[in-house]
Amino acid sequence: MTRYHAVGIGNAIVDVLTQADESFLDLMGIQKGIMQLVERERGEILYAAMRDRRQIPGGSVANTIAGLGNLGLRTAFIGRVNDDALGRFYAASLAEEGSDFPNPPVADGDLPTSRSMIFVSPDGERSMNTYLGISSELSPADVPEQVAASADILFLEGYLYDKPTGKQAFETAARLTHQGGGQAGIALSDPFCVDRHRADFRRLVRDLDYVIGNQHEWESLYQTDLDAALRQAAADCGLIVCTRSGDEVILIRGEERTTVPVRRVTPVDATGAGDLFAAGFLYGLATGQGLDVAGRMGCAAAAEVISHFGARPEADLRALFRDAGLL
Repeated sequence: MTRYHAVGIGNAIVDVLTQADESFLDLMGIQKGIMQLVERERGEILYAAMRDRRQIPGGSVANTIAGLGNLGLRTAFIGRVNDDALGRFYAASLAEEGSDFPNPPVADGDLPTSRSMIFVSPDGERSMNTYLGISSELSPADVPEQVAASADILFLEGYLYDKPTGKQAFETAARLTHQGGGQAGIALSDPFCVDRHRADFRRLVRDLDYVIGNQHEWESLYQTDLDAALRQAAADCGLIVCTRSGDEVILIRGEERTTVPVRRVTPVDATGAGDLFAAGFLYGLATGQGLDVAGRMGCAAAAEVISHFGARPEADLRALFRDAGLL
């Protein structure tokens, strides 16, 4: 049986990117800089309005798993796609990247493969309009026991809590990973997701081994300022990470607290910055690095992905880590 360094579970989404200025966003009623869920009809309108589209396999946790695969770890991603053109593209792309995708495309699914229409502003900010499609039907039946139980690290996507079956799949995977001796953690996903599921997430922070979130997500989770939120989080969870949009990253494990500086760069496309930060950080965790080095790996991976369009790394991340003295 294959033992995986890292397994992710989340929404299997094809990212569709295009460049758009402020006037286009206003015209289409797109709220800048956030992720919005859209219905099928709205998704089709936005997709048709895109010019010079670029399609890339995506999904927040799937992007993280791709980063870990780039770093040479054995990885798998648990998700749900339809047996349509985008679904087959998604499955083939994961295989090409070296990650196992144990869920075959669903031949009789009523919903199409999920896609996120991402409009990138001249300042690099991304406005994401996501139609969840078939990925929102993820359930415990989609969680292969042998895969989840063979994960050294399981990474979970907070967005799954938007559907009861996703929540059950999420908790099933975490239970199997713990039974197999691995660690399970979560990305809080976004402040609106935290608002929708605050009680569940507060419980998860206590049950999981690590939690990654940004400043706004932590403040939303505990409904207080950042310092107070992190104190409560540190008391609840073994390891917490807080990113702060270009400011120092805070990592806390027990009595140990580390801050990692971030080199400010002008992003070409901010899509995937948090996802690749998670990849670098989890690589450090998987390879036994200390908090400072793991945090710096996260920052280096995030800096690489915002230097180009798309949420998947294009450079050799291990080479970047060696150049930065992290390996």
